[in-house]
Amino acid sequence: MDHTDSTSDTSVSARSADVGSEAASEPNEEITSLEGIPALSLDAISSVAYGPEAMLVVLASAGAAALAKIEPITVAIVVLLVILVFSYRQVIQAYPDGGGCYAVSKANLGHRASLLAGASLIVDYVLTVAVSIAAGVAALVSAFPGLAPDSLPISLAVLAVLTALNLRGLATSARALLLPTAVFILGIYLVIVAGLFRSHPVPGAGIHAAVPTAAAAVGVLLLLKAFAAGCSALTGVEAIANDVPAFRAPKVRRAMRTEVLLGGILGTMLLGLSVLTVRFHIAPEASQTVLSQITGASVGRGAIYYVVDLSTTAILAIAANTSFGGLPVLASLLARDHLLPHVFGLRGDRPVYRYGVVALAVLAGALLVAVDANTNALIPLFAIGVFTGFTLSQTGLVRHWHHERPRRWWARATLNGLGAAMTAVATVIFVVTKFAAGAWVVVIAIPALILLFSRIDSYYRDVATEIGLGTLPPKPAAGTSLVVVAVTAVSQMTAAALTTALSLADEVVAVSVQFDDERADALQGDWDRWDPGVPLTLLRSRTRSITKPMLAHLDALRRQGHPQVLVLIPEVEPRKWRHQLLQNQRGILLANALRRHSDVNVARMPFRLSEM
Repeated sequence: MDHTDSTSDTSVSARSADVGSEAASEPNEEITSLEGIPALSLDAISSVAYGPEAMLVVLASAGAAALAKIEPITVAIVVLLVILVFSYRQVIQAYPDGGGCYAVSKANLGHRASLLAGASLIVDYVLTVAVSIAAGVAALVSAFPGLAPDSLPISLAVLAVLTALNLRGLATSARALLLPTAVFILGIYLVIVAGLFRSHPVPGAGIHAAVPTAAAAVGVLLLLKAFAAGCSALTGVEAIANDVPAFRAPKVRRAMRTEVLLGGILGTMLLGLSVLTVRFHIAPEASQTVLSQITGASVGRGAIYYVVDLSTTAILAIAANTSFGGLPVLASLLARDHLLPHVFGLRGDRPVYRYGVVALAVLAGALLVAVDANTNALIPLFAIGVFTGFTLSQTGLVRHWHHERPRRWWARATLNGLGAAMTAVATVIFVVTKFAAGAWVVVIAIPALILLFSRIDSYYRDVATEIGLGTLPPKPAAGTSLVVVAVTAVSQMTAAALTTALSLADEVVAVSVQFDDERADALQGDWDRWDPGVPLTLLRSRTRSITKPMLAHLDALRRQGHPQVLVLIPEVEPRKWRHQLLQNQRGILLANALRRHSDVNVARMPFRLSEM
């Protein structure tokens, strides 16, 4: 049985049912294949700034001579990247409504696997925002140490800017970020090309070649650990498949083209940087990043170096935009399946799931505050969620091809099976090696989200059963009804409320709760002179409570034979939101009390003030 939220608009379920495939209202709010890079791929592209370094840090524990192993490990990572790119092209084609590994898991692996996929992606998206912004600000602080005490405020400011851009639409943010993305990509390629023409670092670049020493045995476990660490460069590959509806028509073709473009850029960058790492004998240093060392060795410490360095800082900070493109769409699909509140499936005038954007910003902001924008505190949590999703999507595609059996299905299934095995190994290594360093938080957070999904789903099912959704109710029958209008004085607002009440029912009464006799007598006198044709009942309250006398009076009306009672509460609607603080809130208090403690129907009627 379908189920929905009884407190939401009756069209919520219908609107959220098509939320994944709903087209943007205007073509210029959709993105092209090229715009898909800054909109949905910055997380993956920016990872070249830390992926190779993560591998070198692991390999360095076996001695300087082991650092050369970065080349074959990078080749293995690029092979996995190729598998993932072709796999997600298949996902885009098979599931054009978006959702990525959640959609694949739901269709092929069952309900529980889809919950795991959804929870893993949410965790990854939130962590991506926090890690990207913190890393970008950390790079900025490295160049300007005086900003170190302000790392958290700067991080929150960057988060606020990205949130504002994405609330205006994914296309707006993509166009705003296109220039820094292009500068970063071209800068890295310039560094790689210049480095390939050199056999030694640029003189005076400040690069100290790692001196080969007696290396410890480079065992399989160390290589696997370095492989898993380097796989952090693959986070973000799935984001394009999650947000296919954001592309211009033909959406599937453009999204597939962007996926290949991303794979080509990321793969060639990783391979080029790994070759230069070995050529220049680069080793990890505490005072300088690996990418900074490679850049200095290739082009020296001139203007190009600083352009690449600053563009790296910028691209790390804005890589969070990938999550702003992916999580709101994922949240809308979860809302469609009743696993998140239905409000996440609603869009405003712009084709933006604004509730998902705001929720992501709030969660990432809370995480940044919790760790004081410390990148080292976030890195151990990173990549576990997305690699869990990788494994599920690859496994789901194996099941998909086995069931559909298109031409040469076994080749596709073999490719996806290999990808599932490689990503599963990386996931296990991530969890085991980083568990004590903070990965236990993710291990707890993912099951907690799954439990939240289940509770929300259970709520919607209970509501659906209670209101009889999916069944034919008895035919409505006409009956007598009484409208009770809550009043405080004779005014234009009272007249409007009585007019509305008389249009709803034949029997209307006005009720006012008064605290002292003088005001009660004055109101009765004004009412008699006005003579609106509606009787007024005055209720006295010596305790200055408006709810208890009203509840007792309504209970008496019900006992007198009024099965249907509607209480209409007129209240001023301020011209500006800040003026709401100046209202006495009496209408809200009365409405909430009546809903909690009685079974009468309650309606609040706004009286709109004219513009001044």
